Amino acid sequence: MLTSIYNKSCIVTGASKGIGKGIARLFADKGARVMVVARGEADAAVTVREIREAGGVAEMHCCDVSDWDQIQAMIAATVKAFGNVDILCANAGTFPQTRIVDMEPEEWDSVVSTNLKSTFLCVKACIPQFKKAGQGRVIVTSSITGTITGFPGWAHYGASKAGQMGFLKTAAMELARYNTTINAVLPGNIITEGLAGLGQEYLDSMASAIPLKRLGGVEDIANATLFFASAEAAYITGQSIVVDGGQVLPESHEAIEEI
Repeated sequence: MLTSIYNKSCIVTGASKGIGKGIARLFADKGARVMVVARGEADAAVTVREIREAGGVAEMHCCDVSDWDQIQAMIAATVKAFGNVDILCANAGTFPQTRIVDMEPEEWDSVVSTNLKSTFLCVKACIPQFKKAGQGRVIVTSSITGTITGFPGWAHYGASKAGQMGFLKTAAMELARYNTTINAVLPGNIITEGLAGLGQEYLDSMASAIPLKRLGGVEDIANATLFFASAEAAYITGQSIVVDGGQVLPESHEAIEEI
């Protein structure tokens, strides 16, 4: 059991729904003090309330993670609430589905800013805290899309997720002087509020293409994130782990049918 994040101060961006909410709840359950960061105040407040009702410690901060001034305010709010920043879970992301021929440049810029630029800004803003503490952890929520696979309509999303992995390699070297690690979790198809709304038939179709024959839950991603945040992962940096039930493994539909 990983118990080494107890009483650690943790920022989770995009924590009001989906994977981010799952990470925030698990970290709080393990004793971390969690700053729930999101754009939407109402949903963030729900996450904080649920954490507190379960006996955890959480505060909230509304923030556009693509804005440098707002990111700095997020750090200041976390330090005011918890005294420091030990762990950054750079999870915030957006994934509108638009094919290249129909995509406006503004949509490309928006997705890349929210998904990729925000990763850089959050890491940069946390460095003084990591330097002061003499240690730190950064976990990036990337994706199999862009890094391993592609999907029509997600050129901007895929580019941003692949970009995160490029950033991570150099960041791992630069953060090492602060005894800080940075790693990434690459989710496959995970059941979140948005995906569940597509209907059971669609979910079953997606699950049929996965060797484990089921979609992942937010807890599957949260557990991998927890490992990278722990003291037990102190000698791992610049790495990634795919959490997808084997989704990227089959080379054809026939391979799935042979399982």
